[in-house]
Amino acid sequence: MVGDVDAYPQFVPWITAMRTWNARTDAEGLSWVDAQAGIGFSFLKESFSTRVRRNPDSRQIDVALLSGPFKTLANRWVFHPDPAGTRVEFEIDFEFKSPLLKSLLQANFHKAVDRLMACFEDRAKVLYG
Repeated sequence: MVGDVDAYPQFVPWITAMRTWNARTDAEGLSWVDAQAGIGFSFLKESFSTRVRRNPDSRQIDVALLSGPFKTLANRWVFHPDPAGTRVEFEIDFEFKSPLLKSLLQANFHKAVDRLMACFEDRAKVLYG
């Protein structure tokens, strides 16, 4: 579900568009795809491109910046088996190029991450019950 970036506009409200290209899988089952996300918050409209690396053996997804309004952007999803289902570990490191964007998001960072996690939790309930 997390690796299916094409579906993000269906359940992450601020992702307004998604385009993917260069999808490939190697002999060990690692897969990559490049993705451009359009995002929108009230007056703010931006897009950014990332390379998404999916490793089913380690149950990990890594995302690295290709281009966009960030100086840096990297995130990692790791999925751990748990008696209650799956425990998800999410790490993100980013910095915006624009001081205005930086100050806007820093003030609401934890709220934005909580909202993002809620989007994925709700999507999992829809898909898996």
